[in-house]
Amino acid sequence: MPTPLGSHGPLPAFPAHCLPDWVRAFVTAVAEETQTPVDAAGCVALAALSTAAGGRAIVRVRGTYTEPVNLFTVVALPPASRKSAVFRALTSPILKVEAELAERIKPQIVEAELARSVVAGVAEKAKSKAIGTKGAPDALADASDAVAAIEEIKVPVLPQLVADDVTPERAASILCDQGGRLAVLSAEGGIFQILAGRYSGAPNFDLFLKGHAGDMLRVDRRDRTEHVESAILTLGLAVQPEVIREIATGPGFRGKGLLGRFLYALPESNIGTRNVDPDPVPQEVADTYAERLMRMVTHLFDWTDPQVLQLSPEADQTRLEYARALEPRLHPKLGDLGHMSDWAGKSVGAIIRIAALLHLADNPVDGYRTPIGADTMADAIEIGRYFTRHAEAAFDHMGADPETERARLVLEWIQRKKPARFTVREAFSGLPRGTFRRVADVLPTLELLEGYGWIALEPPPPRNPKGGRPPSPAYQVHPQISGPGA
Repeated sequence: MPTPLGSHGPLPAFPAHCLPDWVRAFVTAVAEETQTPVDAAGCVALAALSTAAGGRAIVRVRGTYTEPVNLFTVVALPPASRKSAVFRALTSPILKVEAELAERIKPQIVEAELARSVVAGVAEKAKSKAIGTKGAPDALADASDAVAAIEEIKVPVLPQLVADDVTPERAASILCDQGGRLAVLSAEGGIFQILAGRYSGAPNFDLFLKGHAGDMLRVDRRDRTEHVESAILTLGLAVQPEVIREIATGPGFRGKGLLGRFLYALPESNIGTRNVDPDPVPQEVADTYAERLMRMVTHLFDWTDPQVLQLSPEADQTRLEYARALEPRLHPKLGDLGHMSDWAGKSVGAIIRIAALLHLADNPVDGYRTPIGADTMADAIEIGRYFTRHAEAAFDHMGADPETERARLVLEWIQRKKPARFTVREAFSGLPRGTFRRVADVLPTLELLEGYGWIALEPPPPRNPKGGRPPSPAYQVHPQISGPGA
C-alpha cells in the first residue's frame, strides 16, 4: 500500500514521564478519566505552568542571551474529543487562585478608592477657592497640589491571570493592567479568527509576537498611554485539525512569524476505542496538583523584577550539544527541517523555556537559588523532540513544504486521470501552467511520489540505433489508483 504523502510515520505520544512527578501523575490520570490522548493534558499542563510562571522568571543562558519563561501551545483534536474537560481539569486551580488573589486585594481597592474620593473632594474645594480668589498664587498652588495628590493614589486592579475570547486590543489592555502578564487559554480555536481580523477587518499580530518574545509593549488609550518593559503572553489552545491548515493560509500568519512560535501536537484520536468506564482521577492526585500549582502562582505573583534562573554547566553543555546537532538540519536545501526553519530555529529557545518551567514546578519558592540541572534539560530536550516531530506533521498538514505540495498536485492529477502509466512529459503538460518551469523540474517530485509508493519508474527502453531524442521516462501507477474500481 502507498504511504500517505508527507507521512512521517506514527507520531510519538507526549512524554509525560519527563514532567515533574506531581504534574505527571495528574496528566496521566486526567488522560485516563477523560479517555483522551495524553498529549492533550500534557500540552495544557505546560500552558498551565507557563501561566503560573507569568513572566516572573527569565533564564540567563549566557552573556546577554536570555529567554523568557512562557510558551504558545496548540493541540489539534477532532470534535467530541473532550477538549473542554481536559482544559477544565488542568486550569481550574489557576482560576481558583485568581479568585483568591482578587479577594485578597479587594480591601486595598476599597481603601484606595476611598482615599481618592476624599482627596478629590479636597481638590474640588481648593479649585473653588482658587477661582474665588481669581487665581491668587497661594490658592492656585494649593489647588495644583491637591490635583497632583489624586494622581499619586493608585487604585489596584483586580488580578486577572487568564482570558479566553478576547480581541488583541483588549488583551493588550489587560496585559498592561496586569503588569505585563496574561494567558489566553481556550478549548476552541476562535483566537485565530480574531487575530485574522474577524472584528477589526485587519490582521493584528503585534501583541502575540511581542508577548512571545517578551518585548516592550506600548498601548495608546484615549486618556493615557501605557507601556510595559516586557510583555509576557501565554497561549494554550485546543483546536480542530482543519484549523491548523486554515491558519497557514491566513494573511500574515507565516510571513509575520506567528506560526513559528507555537508548539504543535497532533495526536491520533482515540474516538471509537475509548473505555466507557475509566478510572477517575484519584482525589489525592488532584489535590496535590491543585495545591502545588496554586502555590507556584501565589509565590511568583508578587515578584516585580523577574527571578533570574541559571543553567548549570552540565545543562548548558547538554543544550549546546543539541543545538549543534540541530543546526545542519536547518539548511534551506540540505536540511530536513529547512522548509520549517522559522519554527525549528526557535526550538532550542523553546526547550530552554520548557526546562525552566520544569525547574520552577519542582522549586516554585527558591528556583532562582539552584541552577537548572542537566537531567531537567535532558527532559526538556525529549519534550522538544516530541514537538519537533509533531511540528513536521503540522507544517506538512499546512502545506508548508513546497516539494510535498507539488507532489500532492501531481498525485491529484493522477487520481483524477487514473492512467495505468504516464510519461514525465504527460505529467508536465497535464498540470496547471506554472506548476513547473521545465519538464526536467517534474523529476524530483515524481521521485518523491515513487518513494511513497504511488508510482514506479519503468526501465528505460532500448536506445534507437538511429539516434534521435530519447523517449520521455515513464511511470507505472499503483493499482490502488489505476486498477478496476479505482
